[in-house]
Amino acid sequence: MMFPSQRGGNDNPGTREGFYGEVDDILAATEYLAQLPYVDNNQIYLGGHSTGGTMVMLVGACSDRYRAIFSLGPVAAVEQYGGRYVYCDLNNEDELRLRSPMHWLHCVKSPMYVFEGAEDGNWDGSIDVMADENTNPNIQFFKISGHDHFSVIAPVAEQLAQQIVQGQVNVTPQTIQALR
Repeated sequence: MMFPSQRGGNDNPGTREGFYGEVDDILAATEYLAQLPYVDNNQIYLGGHSTGGTMVMLVGACSDRYRAIFSLGPVAAVEQYGGRYVYCDLNNEDELRLRSPMHWLHCVKSPMYVFEGAEDGNWDGSIDVMADENTNPNIQFFKISGHDHFSVIAPVAEQLAQQIVQGQVNVTPQTIQALR
């Protein structure tokens, strides 16, 4: 497991771009990880929650490098952050589009699983908007009843960890039912 920090954050050099250049940072960290002698470079998974969930969706639209991608609680469009975490001209529609996962669902080639708690939150319906817009069979969306944006993390992570250890990630409505 690796937790890379990106440009401009955590005292790193560079300037935060908010969901743009940071995609390159995650891809570069992945390539570094893949070169380590004790890492099976065919077994690299990517995951993130909330802002991290948004990031991993964007990374997944740019690379087929991952065995699977797990996004928990992303936004569909960066405008939903209300100006936080986005370091570009908020009046420039092209800049916002580049940073919004809902516009890039068609580009995802690795299996991607997007989760959100069905109770209290859900970023103004992001998971519903993306699920309705999605035509890509590589992406599946799951709303987990009985959980909110934060309480969904532990049960989803536990279920996914078990599947990864067994060598087979297969998220189905039945596995989601077990999370409730």
